[in-house]
Amino acid sequence: MACAPSLSASCQPLRVLFVCLGNICRSPLAELALRNEAARCGLDVTVDSAGTGNWHVGDPPDPRTIAVAARNDSDASMLRARQVGPADFARFDWIVAMDRQNLSDLEGIAPPATGGRLRLALDFVDGRLGQSVADPYHGDAADFDVCWSDVAAIAAAMAVRIADRNSGQPSG
Repeated sequence: MACAPSLSASCQPLRVLFVCLGNICRSPLAELALRNEAARCGLDVTVDSAGTGNWHVGDPPDPRTIAVAARNDSDASMLRARQVGPADFARFDWIVAMDRQNLSDLEGIAPPATGGRLRLALDFVDGRLGQSVADPYHGDAADFDVCWSDVAAIAAAMAVRIADRNSGQPSG
């Protein structure tokens, strides 16, 4: 996919937070995918990930997450799980939930002024409105490959939206 116009020097970088349940599978993969796509497209974007739960705080990603990232030329080994917190709602422009339950959990803890910051990840991808990124945690390597495919599609679609936003072009 071709990249849209690049970020103008006067724009502040968009800040994106991906959120899943434990921050060891889907959201770290989405973080890496968007970092990769932003670098490829020359976009200045701040990207992070977090979980709604605290079970894995401080842990590295699941070994299968690290493996699928490596198969896709990304290094997940340096990431560490963290739990989404109140400051995230002020710090990030887009808070992107991996599934409907994550979105509901975020809506439950978000301050009233959050407005349109909360989004469902696959809503960025044409034809995937309202769909969730399947949690590969209880699956096998193939499920992690499907997850990577989904987050790569999300990252590509987001990069176009970000570039359009930064160039003043309307985005869908």
